[in-house]
Amino acid sequence: MTTIDEYQQRCEQMFVAGGNGAVRRAAQAGLDELGPSPDLYCWLALGHAAEDDDEHDDYAEEAFRAGLALDGDHLGLLAGYAELCLRADSFEYPGRAARAVTLAKHLKQLAPHRLAAAERWAQRGYWDDLRMRAAAAAVAGRDTEAQARALAVDLRHGDEAATREMNVEDRDAVVRAATLKALSGPWNAPVRFLGRHRTTVWALSGILCFLTNTVLRQTGVVDSFSAWGFLWALPVFIVDRRFAAIRRQAQAQHIATLETALDARS
Repeated sequence: MTTIDEYQQRCEQMFVAGGNGAVRRAAQAGLDELGPSPDLYCWLALGHAAEDDDEHDDYAEEAFRAGLALDGDHLGLLAGYAELCLRADSFEYPGRAARAVTLAKHLKQLAPHRLAAAERWAQRGYWDDLRMRAAAAAVAGRDTEAQARALAVDLRHGDEAATREMNVEDRDAVVRAATLKALSGPWNAPVRFLGRHRTTVWALSGILCFLTNTVLRQTGVVDSFSAWGFLWALPVFIVDRRFAAIRRQAQAQHIATLETALDARS
């Protein structure tokens, strides 16, 4: 019989790995085996809330309420539910938005710092979201360059460099091996080159886009900026999407492998 601590540890590992679906499966398995538990309901709710989707938000609310019915002072449940209600649209979900007031008062009595953190996240504005998206794009760009450079190293050391003695539970190792498998071969050389020099190539493509649009306008071909002028950015955009797709597939593989390994140990 698996203990509640083991289920919680499994949920935490999957949550850190980004496997929201695996978190939900682990939490539900614990609830099915061990019965109602506020901690497991908290993980189940977080696994839904992390999807940031209306349908998942509904399931998250059900889990939060089920957990709080067992333990009305559970800080994780209170903080998570308060954040969910604070970010709810008062027009589409008036009941959920109204519950934020009661939850906030209760949470403030027990842990004011948890309430402050939930309010900061839920009440972020347009510019905050814009900065977060820009930061996410910058991180993704650095990931692409790092992925391409690691690929170049692996190719120099032979096709088995990334897979030899690979720990399948190591996300970075799984991504590296998947990249080598997908992008080796001479036909992928342009993709590898653009990935390694992504920042420089983006800058050059931006300059070429501007110059092309300028020439098109000055020669009278177009009256304003034309989509044709932005074609220089298309190859880099495709390369970005290719590396990102490989990362997503490899991360999904990593999560599935980790989930299987954790199931085998229980």
